[in-house]
Amino acid sequence: MVTLTKSICWRTVVKSKDINRIGVVIYQKPTSNSCYTERKNNEPPLCSGSNGHSPWYTPLDSCLLLPALSKSGAGNSWPISWPERLNIRSSTSSENSSTWFSQENFDSDTKNWNGLISEVYSSEFAVNWSSIRNVMDMNAGFGGFAASLIDRPLWVMNVVPFDQPDTLPIIFNRGLIGVYHDWCESFNTYPRTYDLLHMSYLLQSLANRCDIIEIAAEIDRILRPGRWFVLQDNIGMIRKMDRVLRSLHYKTAIMRRQFLVARKSFWRPDSTGS
Repeated sequence: MVTLTKSICWRTVVKSKDINRIGVVIYQKPTSNSCYTERKNNEPPLCSGSNGHSPWYTPLDSCLLLPALSKSGAGNSWPISWPERLNIRSSTSSENSSTWFSQENFDSDTKNWNGLISEVYSSEFAVNWSSIRNVMDMNAGFGGFAASLIDRPLWVMNVVPFDQPDTLPIIFNRGLIGVYHDWCESFNTYPRTYDLLHMSYLLQSLANRCDIIEIAAEIDRILRPGRWFVLQDNIGMIRKMDRVLRSLHYKTAIMRRQFLVARKSFWRPDSTGS
């Protein structure tokens, strides 16, 4: 173990034994790249530029990812303090340099969600926000939906679908929480279900890979009885989901031809299937 930790540049911080005489060792990972570049043997090797950034179904690799450097190149820098970091896109939050990840798109997304929450979600939807404790954003993007709810007494689980742009580093740098997921598979909700599920412009891509009934069943499983599902999408996808949710005895309303607000009932099919 000593040889291995030295080869990956970990520093031994504490080496001791507990009251049961069981050994305890605490290691610290370096914050700069100097140790990696000065190693006599490049073993384990450093990862290439493309290694380590595929979020889903990626085989384990024995290479080392270098720590992200600050602009000065001196090593990792502390993130901007909370809550200022909530509305700032960190320059090191994503290595993708495409225009989709630009500061302009980030700012536009933040402004868009602030406006939608204050002008539409809070005032027009039949949602009792005071009763909501936890929310799941099923297609989180930059995390703008969660950021716009930051002043409310609730928390948001941001989900980045595996086949969408990898924005999870940006979400983390904003001080928010999140995970990757494939919505054609079951989501591990242990130990909780949710008061509100939110899906924005994801249903079309999902429907190309899995059945909309399966998606609705997963939404129904995650959502608490008496709580809400909000879908933002084109009117065609909204009507398809509306029919499925009505068959599950949800109370639904289509708003502005781009929103579906559905409330789950306490209904469950009996033994006859009615």
